[in-house]
Amino acid sequence: MSDECIHGFDDGLCAQCFPPPVTEPLTPPVKRVARVKPASLREAPVVKSTTRGAAPVTLKVEAAPTKVAELRIYHVTHVDNLAGILAAGQLFADFAKPPVNISSAGVREARRAKTVDERVLSEDIGPRVVADYVPFYLSPNAHVWNSIRAGHDDPRLTLEALGYAASEFVLLVSTVKHAFEAATAQAAAATDSDAADAADGSLGGFAVADGDAVGLLTNFATSRADAERMLKRLRADDESESILGAEVLVADTFPFEQISLIGVANDKVRATVRGILADAGQKTKVAVYPPWFQATEDIAE
Repeated sequence: MSDECIHGFDDGLCAQCFPPPVTEPLTPPVKRVARVKPASLREAPVVKSTTRGAAPVTLKVEAAPTKVAELRIYHVTHVDNLAGILAAGQLFADFAKPPVNISSAGVREARRAKTVDERVLSEDIGPRVVADYVPFYLSPNAHVWNSIRAGHDDPRLTLEALGYAASEFVLLVSTVKHAFEAATAQAAAATDSDAADAADGSLGGFAVADGDAVGLLTNFATSRADAERMLKRLRADDESESILGAEVLVADTFPFEQISLIGVANDKVRATVRGILADAGQKTKVAVYPPWFQATEDIAE
């Protein structure tokens, strides 16, 4: 398999691009075979083969990953920001202005003022705020990203960001597992008291928001157990309003080595990204997947 496979697996290991052969017990010749239902996040597809004079045989085909840790997370950035991210070796929270700034000034101020959890303290003196975290979406169709794709006048976005075509952006893809690992590594490098809090289940370096992180009704999960429960609820409907606004937050920085895939809109951008990666000595997979860059009809106000 080439690196165009959007699922990011090595040759032959993707159950969707390379479905395993379906075998059946020895029976009389099959007269009709039903179509295989597409895999979903909730259940394995079922194939029913019917043979005249014999009972139907039900076979299960491997479904898409369903474990919370395997859920993909997406960080949207402009391609011009990629070289700086690679030079630093990590994504940063709201500490420095990138070459292409996506979030509007109003949103940045709101995220700097919104407390995630009074019990989760920053390295300074107060509780952590949303701006202390690197944001990821749980869906490649997240509302804010869809506003960019559609050129929608969204107050959460800068005019600069809305002036670019969606194809000039890239999606940096990782997983919830890697977000947990980044938070655990931060806890291990922190003070003894912070490490003790982490051992009790509090992940100051990790949070999940069940909607827009600065929304009035948004809830946060800051322990691993609570985060997993919230993610399971969000996953139950993978195109719901909640999951399209939800965020996975990783405190301070996120290592680029935990990015498993870069999604791009076309071959031209893929060539550009590959050149940037080569200059930085990185070999991250780059996949052309146009649907991630096409606007959907529903745009959240």
